[in-house]
This record gives sequence, C-alpha cells and structure tokens, in this order.
Amino acid sequence: MKKLLYKNEVFEIVGAAINVHKELGPGFLEAVYQEALEIEFEDSKMPYISQPEIGIYFKKRKLKKYYQPDFLVQDEIVIEIKAIKVLGNIEEAQLINALKCCNKKLGLLINFGETSLKWKRYIYNTN
Repeated sequence: MKKLLYKNEVFEIVGAAINVHKELGPGFLEAVYQEALEIEFEDSKMPYISQPEIGIYFKKRKLKKYYQPDFLVQDEIVIEIKAIKVLGNIEEAQLINALKCCNKKLGLLINFGETSLKWKRYIYNTN
C-alpha cells in the first residue's frame, strides 16, 4: 500500500486554511487570505516561508526574473492560494510550474473565493 506524501502536514495546512475561510468567508482579496494564513501557520508553529523568491532557469541559465509562490511550508510543500470564483487550468499550471522551479514533489492549490474552501493536491515527479 502506498503512503500518502506529507499526509499529516497537508492535514495541518488544510485545517489552517479552513480556519481562515471559516472566519473570513469568501470575497476578500488574495493578500488578505495570505496574511491570515500566515497568522494560522505562526499560531500552529508550522515552519513556512511567505513568498520566497525561487530562481527560474532557461537553457540552464538563471533568468533575472524569479518565481514567487505564496508559501513554502516545511521547506517541502509549495502552496498557491487564490481568491477567485472557480479554479481553472491556468491556476493548476501555475502550481505545476512552481513545483518545477522549486524542485519539490508536493503542491497545494487553495481557493478562498468559493462559498466552501476548495483545495487540490498535486504531486510532481522530480525524476
């Protein structure tokens, strides 16, 4: 039987996002949810980096531009948050690109813009 990658960590992250959504509800800008989720992470003592600058490479050369995911949690889980009506292919592609840039296996896409919190888990094969 396969073990779920970062099962407990994802449970904690989603729980924190649910707490934020339960208190704030939909309708705020993404930056509001970003700050509120930071407070949840701090209160639960979850190690995170907010909006880290991740290098992007093209033909093995580092670009001047960089990628900035919303969070990197426990140095392993990339989180992109949104505050939109419905998640689509563009948001999913953004998370997959973040996983590639960060060379990480697990990403979470969390949307605070719907009446119920929506989230998706993505696994990226780094091999």
